[in-house]
Amino acid sequence: MTTHAVRAYRPSALGEDARRFAELTVTLARNEFKLRYFGSVLGYVWSLMRPLLFFGVIYVVFTQIFSISKGVPHYGVYLLTGVVLWNYLAEATGNCVNCLVAREAMLRKVRFPRMVIPVSVSLTAVFNLVMNFIAVIVFAIANGVSPRAQWLELIPIALAFIVLATGLGMLLSALYVRFRDMQPIWEVALQAWFYASPVMYPAVKYEHFASGFAHVALLNPAGTLLTQAGHAVIGGPHYASAVTIGSARTVAIALALIGAIFALGWWVFLREAPRVAENL
Repeated sequence: MTTHAVRAYRPSALGEDARRFAELTVTLARNEFKLRYFGSVLGYVWSLMRPLLFFGVIYVVFTQIFSISKGVPHYGVYLLTGVVLWNYLAEATGNCVNCLVAREAMLRKVRFPRMVIPVSVSLTAVFNLVMNFIAVIVFAIANGVSPRAQWLELIPIALAFIVLATGLGMLLSALYVRFRDMQPIWEVALQAWFYASPVMYPAVKYEHFASGFAHVALLNPAGTLLTQAGHAVIGGPHYASAVTIGSARTVAIALALIGAIFALGWWVFLREAPRVAENL
């Protein structure tokens, strides 16, 4: 077999049939979601308990010990919204890191579009995100936050998180095949990113720690999205929008970074996909 023929036989990242790509992605994501809770008595409840327990610990610490939430209305709603969004980002990217290596047997035996795997992992995390957001809405209403049209902003905000997480997932999964150090590196980076983002407190609180720091912090794409999510759910001066706290230029840079990260992940994965089985 000639070199040209070998290259032509190599599975591509996207394949030639968009419909088949979509069907494979949904099938893999659905099966993964079902298998994750197969044999579990509580099933999906475990997925909900993790962010709720994390939320409970942070809520107690920041309301009872540090009192950072003092004078900030509906702090619990903001915190739970941020935890759920962040939990999606952490779950999607964390599971994407070794998704290709974990499916080595399938990659060696079956010829299919390789990008299906990281995209399906992200989609599985989206299933959890949607279910967890039901808990956020119920908690918000119970906390006295009235439903309003601005809640619809959560849809594009969630989509932006999905684009960000999927782009990172493609990048990390492709790099992990060659560099196994990527997993511990990403775990540390994700932890640092969490504390650098306004998950535990609104971005306006940055002014209490370092004057003018909010403008820099909102260059962080997750910070911009979390700030806008808090404003969409609760509103008011304590949860000023990303534009109000930063500037239109700052927000534009943050959103451009999301696009750049997705494009980088896409490019790296397309480049590495034909050689994935060989490098495993």
